[in-house]
Amino acid sequence: MFDWHKVETAFFDMDGTLLDLHFDNFFWLEHLPKRFSEIKNTSFEETNIRLHGMFEAHQGSLNWYCLDFWSNELDIDIIALKEEVSSKISYRPYVQKFLAQLQVMDIDLAIVTNAHQGSINLKLKHTDLANYFDEIICSHDYGIEKESVRFWDALHEKRPFNREKTIFFDDNENVLSAAKDFGISQLFSIEKPDSKKQANIEKEFKMVRNFSDFF
Repeated sequence: MFDWHKVETAFFDMDGTLLDLHFDNFFWLEHLPKRFSEIKNTSFEETNIRLHGMFEAHQGSLNWYCLDFWSNELDIDIIALKEEVSSKISYRPYVQKFLAQLQVMDIDLAIVTNAHQGSINLKLKHTDLANYFDEIICSHDYGIEKESVRFWDALHEKRPFNREKTIFFDDNENVLSAAKDFGISQLFSIEKPDSKKQANIEKEFKMVRNFSDFF
């Protein structure tokens, strides 16, 4: 059983940790290419080649997560297209029950996400996620992605927290590595961020199968 009495702050990534990553993967890999082809009157194959090239060029950077960037680069309203498939936005298993249990404890709860504010607003519109957290922290407000230790330095300077009494959950191993280098002591990855894909293999960080395992 995990000892929550040793935790003062709990940070959670949003997409792939609290929410099913299937929505995002479906949008970027299936819905966007399809709709872009229709709107721009290009072939699906041509669109896929172009998009995948752009994805590879910007993966891991703040641009990768920025809806304004993609809207400008592609000359298309990304948020409007996301809204078209918003019915696919859903929680990962046991998340709401888990968060409700944490709420009654003396723990500072915050989402720390690379998601663009437009994406955050969409997720909050279609879930009750905001009700569980004291704060939603967006890396775009710092101008630095979570994959960089500089983000964690900047976050800690703005809202200090005890690194040794902080727990952080994220499905991105590169983000967890940066948090480890910064000094956060309790780090967990996610076994199955996308409900429609194969489970990940545990590497450096312990994996959470379901949050029900913590109680």
